[in-house]
Amino acid sequence: MIAYLERFVHENDAESNQDDDVSTISNALELKSTIDAAAAVSASKDFGGIYSVEPLAFLKPSSTEDVARLIRAASSSPNLTVAARGNGHSINGQAMADRGIVLDMRSLATGSIHVGSAYADVSGGALWEEVLKRCLEFGLAPRSWTDYLSLTVGGTLSNGGVSGQAFRYGPQTSNVTELEVVNGKGETLICSESENPDLFFGSLGGLGQFGIITRARILLQPAPDMVRWIRLVYTEFEDFTRDAEFLVTRSENDSFDYVEGFVFSNNDNPLTGRPTVPLHPTQEFDPNLLPRCTGSVLYCLELALHYNNTDHPSTVDTAVTRQLARLGFVERLEFQVDLSYMEFLLRVKRAEEDAKANGMWDAPHPWLNLFVSKSDVAEFDRVVFKNLLKEGVGGPMLIYPLLRSGIIGHLPCYRMVKYFTWWRYYDLALRTQKVLQLIN
Repeated sequence: MIAYLERFVHENDAESNQDDDVSTISNALELKSTIDAAAAVSASKDFGGIYSVEPLAFLKPSSTEDVARLIRAASSSPNLTVAARGNGHSINGQAMADRGIVLDMRSLATGSIHVGSAYADVSGGALWEEVLKRCLEFGLAPRSWTDYLSLTVGGTLSNGGVSGQAFRYGPQTSNVTELEVVNGKGETLICSESENPDLFFGSLGGLGQFGIITRARILLQPAPDMVRWIRLVYTEFEDFTRDAEFLVTRSENDSFDYVEGFVFSNNDNPLTGRPTVPLHPTQEFDPNLLPRCTGSVLYCLELALHYNNTDHPSTVDTAVTRQLARLGFVERLEFQVDLSYMEFLLRVKRAEEDAKANGMWDAPHPWLNLFVSKSDVAEFDRVVFKNLLKEGVGGPMLIYPLLRSGIIGHLPCYRMVKYFTWWRYYDLALRTQKVLQLIN
């Protein structure tokens, strides 16, 4: 069977018909998968938009066994490569297979979310948005999220899954009790902290190098009805980090439920400047409220407080006012809006729809994620944000603190607080080189 497949991998006959070739793969492997020839073109690209390689075939597995059979075949072949593709949001071609086989993990997602009282069993190919909507039917929700929910469960668990709830609950990888994984030998194994623990912890954040996550058991909690979404403006990095660290080190009942932040330019650029801060079209950023000595870089602390429909509005207002009174943001440069819990979690989807409408969604999306220790973050701000990137990068630059206690233990950190930074480049090459020189 492997030799039979190798013929397709090495096929160089210009007269051969690739469609005819790939139509025999499922039979060769005795799969129940279907081949989506039309989608093979889309499988040659990813969200990063930096690389493009054409696969031999784009397969839609019908079961975990299909995935296992294909991995077993690849493990016995010196040339056949396989890549698992969720919603195609890899950045550097990780979800591609040059003249190999790309697995459409989304095909395993149908009817794959089973909600219990404390956890949900979810297909690795399900989108987090689908998980959210299904769990809300039971008044429940996962504890930790990513900012963008049109990502697959298996995809984010293979990377980490960090957002504004991570300071309290840890990343998504810290909120899983069990996985089903197809390892590199094509074995389908159940793993957890007590069963196959090396595979469990290797797969979580393992970038797919230890296996393909086909199912996950995710912790749940009662879901709130509403969210008070808040943005506060800071002119000094020291004030911004002081308040952010203060909030993430408070007890659960004495802080916000979501803490993030971002850096923006002190100009009118609609992508990187002051217009990115207001939360509603009726809100405006008045630059006259900034001190005269304000520099070219500003900071925004982004917060959210959960509440229920049964809570009186004055109760919510009082709780927010009490929290904000302890913070040192620029007076009157605060923006608030109330929206449903689902609307808040799907806030980036609205930005996606706008980007697709104006053609920006198909542009390249290179980005860089870093964990920076508390002891180094002020220097990082001085060299990177205030120098290299003071005019912005054509996209968001996020920075917010996380607690080491909430992160899986093998990630390095030198103090209790560390900062997660993320930014998206559109003029990548020169600035990436400079940042790498700084890091090295």
